[in-house]
Amino acid sequence: MKEKIKNKINSWTRPSRKWTDIFIISVALSLGILLAGDYIMYLLFKPVPFDKVFSPVSDSPSVLEFLSMYVMFLGIWIIALPICAIFKSNRPILKQLAPNKNGNNFKGLLAGLLLGFGLNGICILISVLTGKIHLYFNEFNPLLFFVFLFFVAVQSGAEELVTRVYLYQKLRRRYKSPLVAIIGNSLLFAALHLFNEGITVISVIEIFVSGILFSLLIHYYDSAWGAIMIHTAWNFTQNIVFGLPNSGMVSEYSLFKLEAASAENGLFYNVGFGVEGSVGSLILYIITIGIIIYINRGKGEKNDVWANYQNA
Repeated sequence: MKEKIKNKINSWTRPSRKWTDIFIISVALSLGILLAGDYIMYLLFKPVPFDKVFSPVSDSPSVLEFLSMYVMFLGIWIIALPICAIFKSNRPILKQLAPNKNGNNFKGLLAGLLLGFGLNGICILISVLTGKIHLYFNEFNPLLFFVFLFFVAVQSGAEELVTRVYLYQKLRRRYKSPLVAIIGNSLLFAALHLFNEGITVISVIEIFVSGILFSLLIHYYDSAWGAIMIHTAWNFTQNIVFGLPNSGMVSEYSLFKLEAASAENGLFYNVGFGVEGSVGSLILYIITIGIIIYINRGKGEKNDVWANYQNA
């Protein structure tokens, strides 16, 4: 009986597996990194008022408060990178952030940015043309605009670091099927947004599907940079460029502003959650996933990090 159980485990796990890669444990460790990141930033900023540190950027308390939400994600980088570097078994995970000829290069960065902006732009354009939302120019503050761009990248990158790099690779190390890593990290990604303001069933599904799309950039293109950039472009376009809700949250500063009173639910826009809460956005993501899978049919995984590891 014991031998049968062992054979069964071996049939769907890999020789490189670690006990810390078990699904539940991997998810728990990922959540631990997120919580530890929040806590360390709280400790760092507690003795130094945030508004004093960033006063050269803006004198608006509400703008600085919103900016602080993004800055807090620095803590995840501070925690996650050493965890990957200190433990020898985790170092191959860290290498997924290093430049490579596959997708961690300028081409990968550009593709991610264009894909994120393009998908978002389609939703916003159609919503404007159909009269579901009305936008007007607000202001262009170059310093504030690019500071937000940097910290939106920090925030988006932190989420990608935990889900599409750390958790993805831990699950990939243990389980033979890449679907476990792709679906597993996407489930956590969706769960992280469950308590956002204005959350709906459609928006949870859309965030889960977006996690699958981002994961395919890892699977087919070995491009963590691309995943970070598509995530950054998506968030930045909604919040800072067009002033729309991003996962239910609205920035106090944006290039354009939304006439919130006249906004209506539509195929590509949800009043409470923004573009991410729309059926149209979900359809666009599914179509994009289908195109990527079709383009890469028969190619398989671009870089199996654990193929030659025998550390069970």
